[in-house]
Amino acid sequence: MRVVFVHGACVRDGEWWWHRTAAALAGEGVRSVAPGLPSCGEGGGTVEGTGTTVGGAGRRSTEDVVPSSPDATGPGLAEDVAAVRAVLTADDEPAVVVGHSYGGIVVAEAAAGLDVVRHLLLVSSYLPEPGESLSTFGPDEPAPFLEVDPEGGTFTVRPDALAGVFLQDCDAGTQRAATERIARQSVSVLGAPVGAAAWHDVPSTYVVCTDDLGTPAAAQRRFAERAGRVVELDAGHHPFLSQPTAVRDLVLGLG
Repeated sequence: MRVVFVHGACVRDGEWWWHRTAAALAGEGVRSVAPGLPSCGEGGGTVEGTGTTVGGAGRRSTEDVVPSSPDATGPGLAEDVAAVRAVLTADDEPAVVVGHSYGGIVVAEAAAGLDVVRHLLLVSSYLPEPGESLSTFGPDEPAPFLEVDPEGGTFTVRPDALAGVFLQDCDAGTQRAATERIARQSVSVLGAPVGAAAWHDVPSTYVVCTDDLGTPAAAQRRFAERAGRVVELDAGHHPFLSQPTAVRDLVLGLG
């Protein structure tokens, strides 16, 4: 079994966000991959937790990947879906796909119709129906922790809000490292509808993060009603950083 981790909105370097859980899984002989998302300015390079790249020889850091330049026209959801789908189809080993936050929008389409995908694990995330978009699940006005640039066509999370809203259960060093990985993302992803809903055909588990201050637990429980199974963790928005062994054990139970 392998794990494909798809990070959330307004950040880059999925390998770093997933690294603690990746290390815990590697200790059990499970490899993992964290695709880059073009809408967040990543060039689409993907780095495996084992220290190799898909389609390349040797490890590549984030700095080695030529970034895209998001604006109102993209790159958008379609490019993110293509990047994740390329990783899923590059290997015939069965996969558990972990979608975090916005990542759930991406994997709904990217994982659809692929026999290698055995389970979807949605962490404080979404299970959209075809035709629904990220904006379907949010308020009409931007959340106070977001910063939108209408002229540039991008949005991001405010650096001064990241730690307190999304990482309050992580140590100060992790909070600082996370802040360095904030990215501007194309606003085109907000209203882009998904074309498929993999969770209709693939077993799914939703992880409600009960201490999440960005996506309150009550909202998560509404989103989770579409999942096949629901698990609750007393954790903030990023349990794979704050409670990696708990997330590891969840993943191992799905294989």
